[in-house]
Amino acid sequence: MTTSLPRQDRIRRALELLRNETTDKFDEVIDFAPGEFTDPVLAQDERDYIFGTVPSIVAHGSELAKPNDFMTVQMPRNNIIVIRQKDRSVKAFVNLCRHRGALLEDREKGRCRIFSCPYHRWSYDPDGSLRTITRDTTFGDVDRAEHGLIEIPVEERHGFIWVVDNANATIDVADWLGPEMDAILSEYRLEDSVCFKAGGFDEPTNWKIMQDAFLDGYHIQYAHPNTAGKIIHTNVMAFEDFGRHCRFIAPRKTIDRFLEEDPGEQPLDKYVTETHFLLPNSTLLRQPDHFQLLTFRPHPTDPTQSRMEQRLIVPTVENSGMEAERWERLWTKNWDILLAVLHNEDFPLLRGSQRGMGSADAGDMMLGRNEIANQVFRRETRRLVEAGRAVSGGR
Repeated sequence: MTTSLPRQDRIRRALELLRNETTDKFDEVIDFAPGEFTDPVLAQDERDYIFGTVPSIVAHGSELAKPNDFMTVQMPRNNIIVIRQKDRSVKAFVNLCRHRGALLEDREKGRCRIFSCPYHRWSYDPDGSLRTITRDTTFGDVDRAEHGLIEIPVEERHGFIWVVDNANATIDVADWLGPEMDAILSEYRLEDSVCFKAGGFDEPTNWKIMQDAFLDGYHIQYAHPNTAGKIIHTNVMAFEDFGRHCRFIAPRKTIDRFLEEDPGEQPLDKYVTETHFLLPNSTLLRQPDHFQLLTFRPHPTDPTQSRMEQRLIVPTVENSGMEAERWERLWTKNWDILLAVLHNEDFPLLRGSQRGMGSADAGDMMLGRNEIANQVFRRETRRLVEAGRAVSGGR
């Protein structure tokens, strides 16, 4: 593990790596098997021992701006409802009527004072309590206090809404992040920003293949030659390993003016992109004027399927110094560019990778020393699965 360094020091270290045509590196090249992306037993273990054990992000708080605002999320283990309460806190519940198991809410998001089951019209308050049993005089005796919605651990911290996908678990986001990453996210004050737009995409690709692609500084020049490859330097990462989580700086090509010229004391923030990996499944990119959050979740049953969600997190209109029309135009253009890269470049490549991993004689694969964030991702997800298997006695 490393201790967090001041940002200007990290940027200058990235500049020095660029001058020397190198990057920070992991200890060794490691092998891995293609079956890690197709094995249904491993996929079940990941759902239980990763997502059923540790916090992961499901939304930015601004997406549930007002009391009774809700969203539904298909997690790896549960379909859930996340809803803002009257006191501004957030609760999460299994999206399931406690009578006969009908899906309580099928909308992706909305605003609702009462959740009413479409099957027999049982209803629930936003706090999950059972409100109405229709024709209760004929149904029989029910302890309503014991038959509210099943609660899922949820916490709002650093502007994000986090859940542990397990009704029997507890949640402590600060403890999970650790002192270094918790302090880093606190500094950004993302709770003062707004999610301009969010989009979700179901892809025929294992979630780890998806996550790997957005931790990789080695592919930019080759997979994105006419987009990101024109902006970001390839294979140059000034890296910090915080154990569960990590952070790295990649220099933009605009920094090249300082390859021969000493930048002195001037800030270099606008010349880099800073990436944070938040175990288990989130990449938070800090751009010069906004943030981008990418999350990757396994399918509930199929290891060859996953869901990616992208969020564009920007200053509010009031804090941006822009007129509302210009603000809307700027971030709409930015969003459209991000979508085009995803759909035209990332997704086709990753779909092909999943098909290739399904080959019977694919052979072993490798992660290089320069693929350092991918190495940390693999190291930490394996630790979680192995710890879960040890506690449960294995499958």
